[in-house]
Amino acid sequence: MTDWAILTAAQMRAAEQGAFDAGVDEYSLMETAGAAAAEIIWRAGHRRDALVLCGPGNNGGDGFVIARLLRARGVAVRVAALGESRTVSSQRARAAWGGPVEDMMSAAPATQLIDALFGTGLTRSLDATVASRLCALAEAAVLTHAVDLPSGVETDSGALLSAVPIFGICIALGAYKPAHLLHPAAGRIQRLILADIGIAVPGIMQRLAPPLLEAPVAQAHKYNRGLVAVIGGGMAGASLLASIAAAHSGAGTVRRFAADRPVAGPHAIVSRQTERPEAIADALADERINVVLVGPGLGLEADGRARLDAALDAGHPMVLDADALTLLGEQGARAIPAGAILTPHEGEFQRLFGDLPGSKIDRALAAAQASGSIVVYKGADSVIAAPDGRVAVASGASPWLSTAGTGDVLAGLAAGRLAVTGDSFRAACEAVWLHGDAARRAGPAFVADDLLGTLPAAIAARL
Repeated sequence: MTDWAILTAAQMRAAEQGAFDAGVDEYSLMETAGAAAAEIIWRAGHRRDALVLCGPGNNGGDGFVIARLLRARGVAVRVAALGESRTVSSQRARAAWGGPVEDMMSAAPATQLIDALFGTGLTRSLDATVASRLCALAEAAVLTHAVDLPSGVETDSGALLSAVPIFGICIALGAYKPAHLLHPAAGRIQRLILADIGIAVPGIMQRLAPPLLEAPVAQAHKYNRGLVAVIGGGMAGASLLASIAAAHSGAGTVRRFAADRPVAGPHAIVSRQTERPEAIADALADERINVVLVGPGLGLEADGRARLDAALDAGHPMVLDADALTLLGEQGARAIPAGAILTPHEGEFQRLFGDLPGSKIDRALAAAQASGSIVVYKGADSVIAAPDGRVAVASGASPWLSTAGTGDVLAGLAAGRLAVTGDSFRAACEAVWLHGDAARRAGPAFVADDLLGTLPAAIAARL
């Protein structure tokens, strides 16, 4: 098992088939999965009485295994099924349970509810009465557990196919699935736990992992630690937020070139008033510049376009955000420089790439491949995609990030980490993780400026 791997429904089936082809018995895998889930449920609920809901397929078979193992530990377990078991392994698990099986539609609630109705691969909604009954039983329980996925969730997109209750714990079997991390399904899970079931899984899609950062070496100086140039426009606050974030990211030097007059900020950041595009070109001729960030506070008028063009012509590695993305949207993906980091929110993404089909992961990948860039598709679930197919998905970010200026901070972080590492995908992943951790440390009701004060602690924790 790869601890951070994400598999689609088809990939999970292929991984299981690979185990079967290698000699693993299907029922033995069900026993392993059920045992792993039962251990997690036991630790959470101990001897509290439990109701296990079992569907007709192998997810229901997992539920029968869970019920049997919890009963062996002294838990007062009842099982309620949605019809007969239809697979060989689930029938075997039901026989091994050997106890009464109630009708789900009439079963009384319990302190713990364990949803093993439908797991990976569900493609249609639950019957409205079944979905309503599931929600009612979950509401009546004190502790709720979903086995693999909450029933009613589409595995690959995270869409809710029918009404889905909120589960206290979701036990991901073998690997994370996109729905564990993509909204709205991710919003129905309060705590996500990965259970090892002993099968090998590929790892090209990953849940975003905490980065391993490095402190500067003893021989470091301000230029070999990375020089970031931030190109702003007339809105001083946005480009200044981005500049300070870049300075706190680990980069050695930050220079801010903007149309506004130099404003208050850290004295370590050199701010220069550069109104003419020619002045931008001259400023970016410095070969020591590692990364250019364009977008925060740039403006959408002709002057903003000219400043963006001057930055594009300089040929440095780039981070493109905010107004730069809107301006590039007028030209389409072919105008985006290869290897750049793009940080669009939903509206900017659509302006750049149109209404692409598929899940958020599918759309981010298609955009990365079309543009040859690293795409940080922002939101409550942020997807970082590379043209070579690598994907990292971050979820669980603070909802307080939905405030003005936090995107500028993220863009500055991405630029700074790119200046330090020289690796666009790695830099984007590090920036998203550090941004989220800084928000966690800032607590509720923060403003974007508050993130700047928590960034050093977020970085220190990963050294």
